[in-house]
Amino acid sequence: MAMDHTWIHDLRACAASATPAVLVTVAGAKGSVPREPGAKMIVTADRLIGTIGGGHLEWKATEIARRLLGGDDVEALQRFPLGASLGQCCGGLAQLLFEPVAATAPWLEALAQQSPDVACVVVTSAHGAAGSDKLIVTVDGCTGSLGAPELDRAATQAARTLLRDGGTTRLAEIGDATATTCLLDPLGPCDWHIVLFGAGHVGQAIVRAMAEMPCRITWVDSRDAVFPASVPVHTTVVATDVPEAEIDAAPAGAHFLVMTHSHPLDQALTERILRRGDYAYFGLIGSASKRHQFERRLLARGIAPAQLATMTCPIGVPGIDDKRPAVIAIAVAAELVQQYEKQQRRAARPEALPRAAAETKRSAIL
Repeated sequence: MAMDHTWIHDLRACAASATPAVLVTVAGAKGSVPREPGAKMIVTADRLIGTIGGGHLEWKATEIARRLLGGDDVEALQRFPLGASLGQCCGGLAQLLFEPVAATAPWLEALAQQSPDVACVVVTSAHGAAGSDKLIVTVDGCTGSLGAPELDRAATQAARTLLRDGGTTRLAEIGDATATTCLLDPLGPCDWHIVLFGAGHVGQAIVRAMAEMPCRITWVDSRDAVFPASVPVHTTVVATDVPEAEIDAAPAGAHFLVMTHSHPLDQALTERILRRGDYAYFGLIGSASKRHQFERRLLARGIAPAQLATMTCPIGVPGIDDKRPAVIAIAVAAELVQQYEKQQRRAARPEALPRAAAETKRSAIL
């Protein structure tokens, strides 16, 4: 599953406005729980940013976080059985880590400066003072400290083992003589790349619909004036007269969407994408009639029928006929999620599929 890094941006925004905040992280989970380990929520005096799954668990976590903001002494790592005591029928067990984040927290700036293309593990002592003790570990370096050289060395070794094995967020006892409970929280490069051609009404609606998804969007159009004044943090605007270059620059396994203001440009981009061939998904906006016309022309230009079959047109999950941009965007966003999850399942080891499905299962919150 793609990793969501937006919490770093949101925490920095709180720090920049001198807004006291508590970072709540799902540190561990057993059985059926609303969110997976690593899910985060930021709590301020009057806002919640992100979610750990809603329901009574989130309400209780918010109450605890605001007590912490108010100066109460709160245990950093807490266990929550999701049974009768919380009024949720999930039946699992969640462990939450509560960390007040100082505006001057050095680890936050260090994490913000970390390249999004370099995997790292953020190690946090569950018994640290005021959420200040963190170690950021990559395969060849580390920043910060957990407060003791021996603990730093053991944590670095554990973090690099996690990086090597591709593990997920977990709690671990670190150290030999006096073990310390630490949260190992990996942050990997985003592997969900979307290249969207066209900044018209539908393109803008799709970017809005995907604003909170853990993806990276490259948004391309030749008309600089049509882009909105602000875009989501994960979106890069490219105003260019040579949009084909963004096809060549995209990584293998990218998701392409073509919906420009020009049918000839749509066709040129379609041909370039189809000739590249190593995409996870390619969607072209338009009707079945448009698809038929493009197929006839592209066959004449040497595109193989099997390659044309990989093009999705019309786009969006079936059964939705409304043509309003917001409705189209919902249908297309759902299709993008479907295709990304298919891509993840194909990439997983066959023997890991049953366990992966169990780990990512979401249960209803009643």
